Amino acid sequence: MDVAGVGVGPFNLSLAALADGVPGLRVAMYEQRRAFRWHPGLLIEGATLQVPFLADLVTMADPASAWSFLRFLRERDRLFPFYFAERFHVERAEYDAYCRWVSEGLSAPAGAGGAGAGLHFGHQVDAVRWCADRGAFEVDFTQLDERGEAEALGRAFARNVVLGVGTAPHVPERLRPLVESSGAAGALVVHSAEYLERRERLLAADHVTVVGSGQSGAEVFLDLLRHRPAGREGLHWLSRSPAFAPMEYSKLGLEHFTPDYTRYFHGLPEGVRDGLLRRQGQLHKAVDHETLGAIHDELYHRSLNGAWPDAVLTPGVAVRTAGRMGGARVELHLEHAEQGERSRLVTDAVVLATGYRERPVDGLLAGLDPYLRRDAAGRPVVDAEYRLVWDGPVSGGVFVQNAERHSHGVGAPDLGLAAYRSAVILNALAGEEVYRLPRRTAFTSFGLRGSGVREEGPVGRGELRTLRPS
Repeated sequence: MDVAGVGVGPFNLSLAALADGVPGLRVAMYEQRRAFRWHPGLLIEGATLQVPFLADLVTMADPASAWSFLRFLRERDRLFPFYFAERFHVERAEYDAYCRWVSEGLSAPAGAGGAGAGLHFGHQVDAVRWCADRGAFEVDFTQLDERGEAEALGRAFARNVVLGVGTAPHVPERLRPLVESSGAAGALVVHSAEYLERRERLLAADHVTVVGSGQSGAEVFLDLLRHRPAGREGLHWLSRSPAFAPMEYSKLGLEHFTPDYTRYFHGLPEGVRDGLLRRQGQLHKAVDHETLGAIHDELYHRSLNGAWPDAVLTPGVAVRTAGRMGGARVELHLEHAEQGERSRLVTDAVVLATGYRERPVDGLLAGLDPYLRRDAAGRPVVDAEYRLVWDGPVSGGVFVQNAERHSHGVGAPDLGLAAYRSAVILNALAGEEVYRLPRRTAFTSFGLRGSGVREEGPVGRGELRTLRPS
């Protein structure tokens, strides 16, 4: 086959949907889960995507695709309701339903055994190796039964591989023993990825603490607040960040999520890129204005009778250590950075909105490691077309999706760039421009070597000239 995809999240699903429009391209995607689900623990009622509905799987590369969100609405006879709803940002649950519609339409027939085109759920990829004799990658997989147990082993060969294994919930090491010891009884400590699954137990607890000030932490806190009785909220929201800050959502600020900025970022020296990423948290780690406003509105409404709600919001606080108190409660040891003071908080349940980390692929690519070029920090070098760079005899391409923040910038995990990146990869695979991509996507000129900047010739009014070092 031409392409084997590892993992079926939104990004590889985007590539599969766009590949469906490329004649003669044979694609197979392998996913260990039994069906597509997108962050099921955070599909909270009313929670919306932070990107417009145009950031579906295909539209930003091919608005005429049969797999667009608008086509999904038409198939469900919901175009007119959506039209009158005047929604630019759709609910997360609706986005999940749309992606499941696409995945069901592209899925391979039962019993296909991993060959040919389509999506193959219940297939866990175990290893990827280069086979010089075939000029292709060996992709070993295990077919899983409904209980997730091994049912059969298989192998496929592909000239190219696309890794889309996504991210996994991150729990700080000092708090992992609390999560691992959470059982059916006692104080519950869970990552926000499991929030909806555990919501009833959380609502039954007398006191709940939410740790983390990103979008997930804000949505969990707001949902708990709305479902707990006035005057007996019993909530505490902690954040290591110095403030419960809004996300940068100005129109020019959003141009950091354009292909123009991605190209600019990729061309910078490694050290400069790393420094930029450390300073750009407000572009993607903060909370949208609407959620912050809804939290304040709910708190204000609960104060109308003259009493403050039993909800405490404390930024600038780090959890140093934590432990269980006889299994029934949890004790968090806190430190306030600005005051330099320490304290403790006893609570009945904890939700850790501590984010996600890229899933490691070292084990999966162990057979390719001797040929993989790495940067000074030991990370894989990724070229402009999202392809790993080899030092060795490997002639096939391994492309990465949402594993290239260090090389391509803050837009790597952004849904708004999914279709564009998939189109870049498909163009690279085809060796031609099967999807026409825009040459310019931002009004901002990032750097001096960009739109509107002259490098040679006379300098005219309002023009900059780049002076080359001698």
